[in-house]
Amino acid sequence: MASSAAASVADIDLQEYKNRRNRVLKSLKKSAAIVFAGEGSPPLIGRWRPDQNFFYLTGIENEPGAAVLFDPTAEDLKRQIVLFLRPLNIEAERWDGYRQQIGPELKKVTGFETVLRVGAVAGALTSAAKRGKKFACLHPFAVYPATAAADLTAFQSVAQRVPGVSIEDQTNLLPQMRAVKSPGELRLMKLAVTATAAGFDSILKLIRPGVSERVIADALEFEYRKHGAETLAYNSIVGSGLNGTVLHYMDNNQPMNDGDLIVIDSGAAYRGYAADITRTFPANGKFTSEQRDVYEVVLKAQLAGIKAVRAGVKMSDVEAAARNVIDKAGLGHAFIHGIGHQLGLEVHDVTPSGPLKPGMVVTIEPGVYLPDRKLGVRIEDDILVTASGNQNLTVAVPKTIRDIEAAMSGR
Repeated sequence: MASSAAASVADIDLQEYKNRRNRVLKSLKKSAAIVFAGEGSPPLIGRWRPDQNFFYLTGIENEPGAAVLFDPTAEDLKRQIVLFLRPLNIEAERWDGYRQQIGPELKKVTGFETVLRVGAVAGALTSAAKRGKKFACLHPFAVYPATAAADLTAFQSVAQRVPGVSIEDQTNLLPQMRAVKSPGELRLMKLAVTATAAGFDSILKLIRPGVSERVIADALEFEYRKHGAETLAYNSIVGSGLNGTVLHYMDNNQPMNDGDLIVIDSGAAYRGYAADITRTFPANGKFTSEQRDVYEVVLKAQLAGIKAVRAGVKMSDVEAAARNVIDKAGLGHAFIHGIGHQLGLEVHDVTPSGPLKPGMVVTIEPGVYLPDRKLGVRIEDDILVTASGNQNLTVAVPKTIRDIEAAMSGR
């Protein structure tokens, strides 16, 4: 296999992937389900990425067209969970990388007892429908008029040919599982945070009037890779002055001016797991009085939001705690986005319904944006929900005015 399954599961124990699949099988009861990796070819820039639910269940990241079938009613226990892979194509693989034949070694490195080719998917789904008469959708539903989810489309096609088949909604199952991080996942997220913190530390020495936003963005990515991260978790935002008031600014090509604040929103990805940190720094190393006033409001709001994070609380309650601070300061109109999001395999990770649970990691990121003053401030940390409260995973990156100015003073 190109980018072999053995390499892709090296940092999460193979047994953990098996346990995830077994948990899905048990939760489905008598309903069959399938998770598709998605299609595609290697891009010219970056790498092809599978559906993240498929990756979460398998650790396999370079098998377009693959799928995992869950068939609880299969009489053969070894065929209740089946991995389907594309057929070998020797000519194509000379371009994209060699893949393994189905055999004991492939089963060993993937952790699947049964591996078949994708040509057998239709027959397997039809057999499952005849026996159990129930399918469960695991892929998230698409919003009309977008193309329907791949599993729903497949189930509807089978149901047209097998009378009496029902289709149920289990789309919250994988988000519930993915949102609560295992010790292995948290270890990888902490490595992503370590790389990201090193990047932020390195740019404090570079920020000064006249330096391009691009220099800062490039320095971040360089440092991430030095510390073991494979990629960015998302496109870095390095916005100075007016650009700092644009939430998803990505040009990163303007010089920083004396008196500007620079909003830097960036994160490394380590073995697929994301970090997500935002800090706001003064270009010349010192906050003005006006900047201090706004910054302190945002920081106070963020600390209130972090304090509110605990098991059993809804994110809407966390947002209310932070927003109340900004509203009281008369800046509510300038806080134009939500307080944060789940973090994990995706920077905006799957979000299950219900309150926060221990093991979830969420971002807390209030911001105030005043385009008329060319002034934007956002502060973001990654917060782990624990049984007794929470833990700030990104505390190493300075964020008080005192700590920022001290860190920048030695440039």
